[in-house]
Amino acid sequence: MKKVIFKNFIVILMLALLLSGSIFSIVISNILSKNTRQNMLNILHIIDQTINYEADLKAQIEELSIIYESNKVRITIMDIKGNVLADSDISEHTSMDNHIDREEIEEALREGNGWSRRKSDTLKISMLYVSYMSVQGDYILRIAMPFSGLMDYILILLPAILLSLGVTLIISMILANRFSRSITKPLYEISEELLKLQENNPEFSFRPYEYYELNLIADTTKRMADAVKESMKKIEFEKMIRQEFFTNASHELKTPITSIKGYIELLENGMATDDNMKKEFMSRIKKEAQNMDSLINDILMISRLETKEAEVTITEVRICPLINELIASLKPLAAENQVTVEMSCKPIALSANYGQMRELFNNLITNAIKYNKPNGKVKINVTIEGRDAIFIVEDTGVGIPEESKQRVFERFYRVDKGRSKKMGGTGLGLSIVKHIVNYYNGSIELDSKVGRGSKFTVRIPIS
Repeated sequence: MKKVIFKNFIVILMLALLLSGSIFSIVISNILSKNTRQNMLNILHIIDQTINYEADLKAQIEELSIIYESNKVRITIMDIKGNVLADSDISEHTSMDNHIDREEIEEALREGNGWSRRKSDTLKISMLYVSYMSVQGDYILRIAMPFSGLMDYILILLPAILLSLGVTLIISMILANRFSRSITKPLYEISEELLKLQENNPEFSFRPYEYYELNLIADTTKRMADAVKESMKKIEFEKMIRQEFFTNASHELKTPITSIKGYIELLENGMATDDNMKKEFMSRIKKEAQNMDSLINDILMISRLETKEAEVTITEVRICPLINELIASLKPLAAENQVTVEMSCKPIALSANYGQMRELFNNLITNAIKYNKPNGKVKINVTIEGRDAIFIVEDTGVGIPEESKQRVFERFYRVDKGRSKKMGGTGLGLSIVKHIVNYYNGSIELDSKVGRGSKFTVRIPIS
């Protein structure tokens, strides 16, 4: 990369020098041409004041030979019709062509003086012609001299040009080398820092650089590395959660399986001596099987909600009839726990999956009944706030300790493990509730005090 930057820098510099040199040459050439024309015009003024047009013009021009010979000039005198009256280089001027159509002559007739530059048919070299209307009469004076512009001075200027180009090139090479190093060195440093990604817990250190873009690369790299570290932490955390989940799930499944195996072994060994005992053993086996079925269904539901891979049928779910149906089905449980259920419900219809909504309210209401006190109450309030549907399930039960509030939504977490086992819960109910709420981009809040009850507030966008 350093070689590429260096090479491109030199190429750009040479192009810049070539362009600036071309512009310089054009400007200098124009200045030289203008100054030379002015000098030639001044000579014509002097000649016009010196010559006596009534006398021998050829002889007078020859007397001025010191001027035009030293400057290698050619002087021509014409009348206003373009006929040559005398020429310093031609003895027989009568043989010369009419000059009325020459560019410098036409301009002199219009403006008082004129000029042109062209290749001489006689000398076969580039010549500069300047003409002037005489102030003494109807005469036109013209002076010509070889002129190649900047090429006339190139041999004089060439050493200075080569010296300046050489010095400029050397300085440019030094600057190009420094410039390329100022870019490549930080990139090497950044790449060396990136090698730290192979470490378990890399710590990056980037110094401030001269260029904003390099600092931007360094900052972006650091942010990306931090993001990777955060992602790795999340992956490790999720891995730990999944491992804990599988451990807990295995433990929860092992208990009913062990119980079932125990009852079956008792039956096989003839420990059930009468029909009543056999019926009791079968009843317990059936209950444990139902617990296993509930646990497996809850695990599958959480898995589907997390991955969002299951095809969910969305319909218009009317909340009030759904809750009324649940309350009716939970009447035996409420009566068993001596709990009264009250409901205040505004008509709300959500675009959601009926089964998920039923599972959400069933878990909240069931927990409010199970973990209540004798003669306790469960209040259900359904209302609308802005564009959100608000569902509140409040009980007068045992409450949840402060240290457990953040963990009650974790899978298999139980505040009172002994009581939860006795109630027959899977430990996944509130975790399912949280997953369903998240599925619909909602939120859930818990307000609870030990001995006074708990209040769950769910917000779900209506649309």
